[in-house]
Amino acid sequence: MTKPVLLLISGSLRKGSYNRMLLAEAARGFGDAEVVEADLALPLYDGDLEEAEGVPEAVQTLAAQIKAADAVVIGAPEYNKGITGVLKNALDWVSRVPGAAFKDKPTVVVSASAGRTGGETAQFMTLSCLTQLQARLVPGTAVLIAGAMNAFDDDGRLKDEMSQKLLIERMAALRAVVA
Repeated sequence: MTKPVLLLISGSLRKGSYNRMLLAEAARGFGDAEVVEADLALPLYDGDLEEAEGVPEAVQTLAAQIKAADAVVIGAPEYNKGITGVLKNALDWVSRVPGAAFKDKPTVVVSASAGRTGGETAQFMTLSCLTQLQARLVPGTAVLIAGAMNAFDDDGRLKDEMSQKLLIERMAALRAVVA
């Protein structure tokens, strides 16, 4: 049997972001898989650009990665009580690619944030966007890592056992849907 393809999408472009660390932990919790990291360094959505030049190649690549994945995990950081522009832009662009990339795609959203709520508002907004894109949102307790600047050790691993357990449970549920 081939390994499932797990696509990780971080709503933060920063290499050392807390959500990238959380996604790495999610991949470990998911288990044996071919892990692919999406690149959201995309131009801002612009209908005039789309009309003049079509959907950019980088967006087409992202949509193809989503379609090819067996499961998707999105790290949704919270900026100013909302979804990041980077993540919203990517979702908007992907919605313009024919073939509904997220349709029925098993998807889990996790969040890490420096704030007290762990990115709850951003996660809610991301889930709302994914509902419109017809993603198959895997239910479960929300993974919200508050005070993220203190939540990871020097190796980028979650320190809190309860958070680790919750993340592993969410990844087991995602893997069960894929199996």
